[in-house]
Parts: sequence; structure tokens; C-alpha cells
Amino acid sequence: MAPELLNIKETCLYVKDLEATRRFYETIMGIQPFNFKKDRHLFFKIGTDVLLFFNAEATATEIELPRHFGTGEQHIAFECTSADYKTWKSHLTSKGIAIEQEVIWPNGRRSFYFRDPDRLCLEIAEQGIWGF
Repeated sequence: MAPELLNIKETCLYVKDLEATRRFYETIMGIQPFNFKKDRHLFFKIGTDVLLFFNAEATATEIELPRHFGTGEQHIAFECTSADYKTWKSHLTSKGIAIEQEVIWPNGRRSFYFRDPDRLCLEIAEQGIWGF
């Protein structure tokens, strides 16, 4: 039997324009980076987790492990309280961010989807969406 895992400590996403990514996540999402290397990477801390953005083109050819690169439509969900759910929707739409879809899940919890500058699919999900 494998030992217990505690959580997902970091999530890596791949973008083309780190400056646009930084501006979006600072000004729209309200989070501050703790590490930024122009044209290579951008790191944010959210709760006890770390969200890592890499310039896939710049890091794909690096020799040191782990190499960071990827392509395709990527997705990440941010969790908020039920009390803040509508506030998040209003905040994003007031900044000109289009809500692409909203879902009411079988347990009655809600989430909605929108895009960042690199067209990553972002989701704001009500706490408890998974039922645990």
C-alpha cells in the first residue's frame, strides 16, 4: 500500500506571455507573485499551495530536470466560499472578464468558467463542490 499523500503542493501551467500573466493574476485575481524570472517563470502562493507558470518555449530545452513545458488547453479551479461566489462573478465581469459558462453541480454547489490572457480555462468553484 502506498503512503498517504497530503495534498497537491504545486500546479504548473504553461504560458507564452509572463508579463500579461503577471498583470492578470495581480490585478484581476488579487494574488502577488513570490518569484518571477522574466521570460522563464512566475510563481504565486495561494493558501498552502503554489501556482507555477512557465514560459514553455523558454523552458522546453533546458537541460536540468525537471524541464517544464506543455501545450494544449489547460484548466485550473480556484475555490471560494459560498458567501464570496457572487462577489467573484461581479468582480470579474466588472473587469471585463467574460463568464463562459456557469454550472450547478448535482450537490447544489456552483462554479463558473472564464479565461486568462493565454486562454487558460479558469474556474471559480464554491467550497464543497466535491462533497468532501
